[in-house]
Amino acid sequence: MSVPDYLQCAEDHQTVLVVVQPVGIVPEDQFFKIYKRIAGVSQVSIRDSQRLLYIRYRHHYLPENNEWGDFQTHRKVVGLIAITTCGSDKEWPQTAERFHGQKEVYGSTLYDSRLLVFGLTGDIAEQQRTDVAFYPGFEDCPDVEKRVEDFVESIFIVLESKRLDRATDKSGDKIPLLCVPFEKKDFVGLDTDSRHYKKRCQGRMRKHVGDLCLQAGMLQDALVHYHMAVELLRGVNDFLWLGAALEGLCSASVIFHYPGGTAGKTAGRKPSVSQPADAGKRHRPGAQEVLIDPGALTANGISADTSAEIGRAKNCLSPEDIIDKYKEAISYYGKYKNAGVIELEACVKAVRVLAIQKRAREASDFLQNAVYINLGQLSEEEKIQRYSILSELYELIGFHRKSAFFKRVAAMQCVAPTIPEPGWRACYKLLLETLPGYSLSLDPKDFSKGTHRGWAAVQMRLLHELVYASRRMGNPGLSVRHLSFLLQTMLDFLSDQEKKEVTQSLENYTAKCPGGMEVITLPDGLKLPPVPFTKLPIVRSVKLLNLPVSLRPHKVKGLLGQNMSTASPFIYSPIIMHNRGEERCKKIDFQWVQGDVCEVQLMVYNPMPYELRVENMGLLTSGVEFESLPAALSLPAESGLYPVTLVGVPRTAGNITVNGYHTSVFGVTSDCLLESLPSVKSSGCLVEVIPSLPRLQLSTSLPRSAHTPQPMSKEELSSTVSVQLFNGETQQVTITLENIGSVEIETLELTSKVVSTKEKVFGEFLSWELEDALSHLPLKPGQAVTLTVSIKVKLDFSGQENLLQDLNDDGISVTGLPISSPLRQVLKPRSESKPMSSEGNKIDCDRKEREARLGEAEPESDGLRRSAGEKVLLRLSEGWEKAKLVGSTTCEHCGCTLKTGGSSFSPPESSAEQKQP
Repeated sequence: MSVPDYLQCAEDHQTVLVVVQPVGIVPEDQFFKIYKRIAGVSQVSIRDSQRLLYIRYRHHYLPENNEWGDFQTHRKVVGLIAITTCGSDKEWPQTAERFHGQKEVYGSTLYDSRLLVFGLTGDIAEQQRTDVAFYPGFEDCPDVEKRVEDFVESIFIVLESKRLDRATDKSGDKIPLLCVPFEKKDFVGLDTDSRHYKKRCQGRMRKHVGDLCLQAGMLQDALVHYHMAVELLRGVNDFLWLGAALEGLCSASVIFHYPGGTAGKTAGRKPSVSQPADAGKRHRPGAQEVLIDPGALTANGISADTSAEIGRAKNCLSPEDIIDKYKEAISYYGKYKNAGVIELEACVKAVRVLAIQKRAREASDFLQNAVYINLGQLSEEEKIQRYSILSELYELIGFHRKSAFFKRVAAMQCVAPTIPEPGWRACYKLLLETLPGYSLSLDPKDFSKGTHRGWAAVQMRLLHELVYASRRMGNPGLSVRHLSFLLQTMLDFLSDQEKKEVTQSLENYTAKCPGGMEVITLPDGLKLPPVPFTKLPIVRSVKLLNLPVSLRPHKVKGLLGQNMSTASPFIYSPIIMHNRGEERCKKIDFQWVQGDVCEVQLMVYNPMPYELRVENMGLLTSGVEFESLPAALSLPAESGLYPVTLVGVPRTAGNITVNGYHTSVFGVTSDCLLESLPSVKSSGCLVEVIPSLPRLQLSTSLPRSAHTPQPMSKEELSSTVSVQLFNGETQQVTITLENIGSVEIETLELTSKVVSTKEKVFGEFLSWELEDALSHLPLKPGQAVTLTVSIKVKLDFSGQENLLQDLNDDGISVTGLPISSPLRQVLKPRSESKPMSSEGNKIDCDRKEREARLGEAEPESDGLRRSAGEKVLLRLSEGWEKAKLVGSTTCEHCGCTLKTGGSSFSPPESSAEQKQP
C-alpha cells in the first residue's frame, strides 16, 4: 500500500467500504450527481436490530490497498455500485460483461454489488433483478436511495455471518494465520504446530474479530476482543499486529467518548445504541464513566440490564490513555518499512483526536513525525496532496503559520521542474490561501493603522512569489497589483537596492499593462482592492490657499443687504465633541471664485533613495464641477518637506470639498484620499465657491510713486502715483478703467477722500464728470472707458504760525479718485514717466540755488501715494523758504520782508515783476 488516505479518522474503523464507479461511457457531471445521492446514505438502521451500519464511499480506490483488508477490515472493499448507460437491448450484453469484469477486480473481498443502468427501456428493463436497477434517465430515478439502503442491509447480513463464524471458538479447527502482503514470504517454512505460532494466529484472529464487531455495531464486544488480542500479541512480540490491535482499541474508545466524530468538517453522526449521545454520559470526579443505553430502559424508566454498559466502561480507554496507546502503536508501525502508510494514517487520526481535546502541542509532535515518514517514490500529485493535508491539520490545531508554510510548499510543488506542465493557477491559488497564516492581507487599509504584524521578510518573499506566479499565468495586471502592494506596504522594510529593483520591475510591468484603481476580481470570486501610492510621495500637510489680494472677493457694505437666513440662535453646550474627520472637513473662512485659479499647498516628502518623478499630480474634489490642472513633480532623493502647489479652476458655484489628490508614479495611477491618511495635518478642506465676479484694471496718466503705503482697509487695494503742483495750479489726470474679466461691469461710483490729520487743507481739490463714462456701461469684457479728473491746489496759509515748518516737514496728503464699487478691481500701475515739463526742471534748479544760499536743503517730495483711491501729495512751491530771523529781514532772492513772531507776511510792491509762486 503506497497511497495513504489522509481523510481517515478514528471512527472510520467502524465503517464498511463501498466503491462507486462508472462502467463504460458515463457523463462525468451525471455520474457525480448520482454519486452524491448515493453517498447521502451514510448510515443505515438495521431492521430487527438496534444497530447502525456506517458506510464509507469512494469513487476511486486502488486494488492493492484492498489486500490490507485482513489487517484492518475497514480497508476492505465489501460493496460495489456500478453506474452505466445503455441505449438499447443490443448493448446490454456488453454492459453486463463490463460489470462482471469490474466485480472481479475486488472479487476476493466483495460481499455484494449493484448495477444502476440509465437509459435502457424495454423487455430487459422490465425484468426484476436483485443486483441490477434500470432507470429511463438520470433525472428519472426517484428510488436510488431506497435501493442503496437495501444494498447496505444485504452487506450487513454477510458481515454478521462472518463475524459469528470467526468469533465462534472452534478448538478442534486450526486457526488460519492472517497476513499483510509483505509478510507472506516471511512465513514460508515456519513450524505451524509451535505454541508461538498458534498464539500469533489466535492474537491476529482476535484482532480481526474485534474489527468485525466494531463494523457490525457491537462496541462492547470489539473492546473485549481488542484487549484479548493485545495481550496475546504482546506475548509473542508480533509488533505490527500489536500496533493494529492498539489502534483498534483507540478507535473504539474514541467512538465511545466522541460520538459526534473527529473528522471536523464532516457532519456529526447520529447517536445510536452502540454510539450514544453525549447526553447519556455522566461525569463524576473519581468515578468510572458509565453510559446508560436509552434503548435498554424499561417502561418505568429503570435500566433492565447495565452489565454491557459497565463492561464497556471498564474496557474503554480514557482520553489520556487513547493518546498513549496511539503513540505506542505508531512506534510499532515505525519498525516496518512497508507500514509507512499505516503509520502516517495513524498519526493523522491521533491529531484529529488531540484537536478535539485541545492539546495542540502534542498534536504538533504527531504531525512532525508524519512529515518524516518515508513513503517511497511519491508522484508530484501525491506530494501536493500530502503537504496540503498537513497544512489543513496544522490549521485544525491552531498552528496557522506552520499551516501556511506547508501550503506554500504544496504550491511550490505544483510548479516543480519535474512536472511537464506546471500548474501555475493551482500554485497561485494555494499561495493566496497562505496569506492569513503569515498575517498578510491584500487590502492596503489593513496596513494604514500603524502597527505591522508578522515577519516582513517572509511576507515580502510571499508577495514576490505571487507576482511571479501571476506573471507566469499570463496576467500582467495581477502582477502590477501585487507589486504595487509590495511597494506600498513594505516600503519601510526594503533596502535601497531592493527599492530600486522593485520600482524597476514595476516600470517594466506597467509598460505593458498600466496600473489603475479598479478592483480586480479573481476567478474564485476573491476581489483585490486598489492600492493607492500614499507613500510615493508622502504627504504631511494639506492647506487650501486664499486667492491673491487683487482677486479676493469682499462684501461691499450698503450694496449687499444683511442675509438674515444665515443667522442662527446660539446654543451653549458644555460637551465638546472632537472629531478628526469633522475638523479636517470644516469650512474655511475665505471664499474661492468661480472661474478663477485656486491653489492647494501640499508638503510632501520623498522616501526613495533616488529622484522621484510624479508625472501627473492633481486634486480630487467633490461638490462642484472642478477642472484640476495636473502638475509634474521631480522630488530630490530623500528630500525633506517640499512644498507643492496644486491648482485648479472651479467651474460652478457652491461648496467644494478637497477629498485628496491623484498621482501617477511608475506607471501606476493612484487616488489618495485624505480620510485614509491619518498623519496628514489639515486646517480644513471645505470652501465656498461664489459666482464669477468682474475684474477691473485701473491705470492713470501719472507716474508711479516710489512709496507704497498699506491699504486703509481689507476691501481696498492701494497703488500710488506722484504729482507735484504749485498752489493754485490745475492739472488734468486721465484714469483708464478696463474690464479684463469675463463678466460685464454694470455700475461705477467715484468718491474722494482727504487724508489730513492736522486739518491744514481746506476745500475740494478734485473734480470730475462721470456722465460720459457712465454712458459706456455696461462695460463688456475687453472694453475700456476713460474719465478725466481735475486736480486744483487750494491752500490757505492765514492764521497758521508754524505752517511753513509743518508743511516742509510733513507735506500735505490729499486722497482722491477712490473707485468704490461692489465689483472687484485690479490696479495695474503704469510705468514710470518722464517729468511733466521742462519748466519744472528749471524751478528745481532755482530752488537748489536758493538752498545753497540759506545753507539748508529742503526735504525731497514724497511723490504720490495710492490707497483705496489715488493719494495726491502736494508740496509748497519753492518760492517760500523757512528762516529764523531776528526782527525783520529782506529775502535776497525776491526782496520780501519777513517778520519773526508775526502771523503774516507781505511781498514788497517793487517785486511785482518777480514770478509769483
